[in-house]
Amino acid sequence: MIKAAFMLPHPPIIIPEIGRGEEKKVQKTVEAYHAAARQIADLKPETVLLMSPHQILYSDYFHISPGQSASGDYAQFRAPQVQMQVRYDTEFVEQLCKLADAADFPAGTKGERDKRLDHGTMVPLYFVNQYFKEYRLVRIGLSGLSLKMHYQLGQYIQETDRLLNRTTVLIASGDLSHRLKEDGPYGYRKEGPEYDSRIMEVMGTADFGRLFQFPEDLCEQAGECGHRSFTMMAGALDKQKVEAALLSYEGVFGVGYGICTYTVCGSDAGRNFKEQFEKEERAKIAEQRAQEDAYVQLARKTIETYVRTGEKTAVPDGLPEELYSQRAGVFVSVKENGSLRGCIGTICAVQTCVAEEIIENAISAASRDPRFLPIRQEELDELVISVDVLGDTEEIDSPDKLDVRRYGVIVTKGHKRGLLLPNLDGVDTVEEQIAIAKRKAGIGGNEEVTLERFEVIRHYYTCGRKD
Repeated sequence: MIKAAFMLPHPPIIIPEIGRGEEKKVQKTVEAYHAAARQIADLKPETVLLMSPHQILYSDYFHISPGQSASGDYAQFRAPQVQMQVRYDTEFVEQLCKLADAADFPAGTKGERDKRLDHGTMVPLYFVNQYFKEYRLVRIGLSGLSLKMHYQLGQYIQETDRLLNRTTVLIASGDLSHRLKEDGPYGYRKEGPEYDSRIMEVMGTADFGRLFQFPEDLCEQAGECGHRSFTMMAGALDKQKVEAALLSYEGVFGVGYGICTYTVCGSDAGRNFKEQFEKEERAKIAEQRAQEDAYVQLARKTIETYVRTGEKTAVPDGLPEELYSQRAGVFVSVKENGSLRGCIGTICAVQTCVAEEIIENAISAASRDPRFLPIRQEELDELVISVDVLGDTEEIDSPDKLDVRRYGVIVTKGHKRGLLLPNLDGVDTVEEQIAIAKRKAGIGGNEEVTLERFEVIRHYYTCGRKD
């Protein structure tokens, strides 16, 4: 079985040749790193499996580094003399890819754009290599896919290790929030310290099920980079009993650095965190579905019919009269596990009635949103759907006449036009609302725009409850 796992940050500044004395400001992190590296050396692993946020990343695919070996240096951090070369565990990679292929899981060795080692890989191995070098590496990137998919890849890692009977250790490379201080690299946001406090409690106690409970907007606003690494590691420790040790936490430079170790000491069927999460989600969504109003029910039926058959559903009988008689712009939004899965809509009415508008935009949200892959049949039971019916637009002469909770905004510059709905998680100010709408339209942040506002009626899972 996997022998141990390690949550390790990757700040290049802790490499003496790069830090040039600055590393002494995070001495606790450096000392904890050496302690973790010595623990790895004591295990004498045949394979070190490392997940890095700075490895090649795709939105819909996990990249596993191919080939026999790779090298890298710290030239981008003004220390080209610090170099590293690794040997890859090709047998482990081959077996892991076979498992992924058999399950039609989106992971493999395709799409390598850059063979060089990234600093998310090199910083942990810099310390490991001081104590032990007789290992082979498996290097895996993250993706834009859900936390559940990251956990599932971890489960395939565990199964590969079992099949090959390796002595393996895992390294989940990842910093915490990058927004802890005003003078830090990305400034300060209150979500930064909040995220770090929560994640260190979770990781320090190995309570991995709570990794799924972090809201997407909290992670985004905190500017974290390691959450998916930690989740993949948790999947590789699925149903395993572990002894956790929190070695250190520091945020001196405005970025959170946390180090924890996990020693595997047997099996524990109760630590099946993905199964528990899925059970809770199914129960929650079943309750929500029972309370959906006619607008959301129509959008859901449309999506399910299209995904399963490729056919467009007809406008059914028995809907509220206004769905047949009224015309309006409509947005259909789809979320899965708290993350956006698709959102498409029309500013003004295009179809003959609201019901037709919902059907057309539900199909588009499920299959034509360019940010996401089309929704798959196995996802249908996990979707949370909302329908926004737009009111009339009104041109305004000042942002002062906006309210992010009440009004959506449309920004226009020439032929470019962008829209943002009201009352969205993580959008707390008018300035943020306008900035996001500009980005969606491809309008520069400093460009002058025409502003319009509108109100919506939002239909979602609570019957009769509308904003």
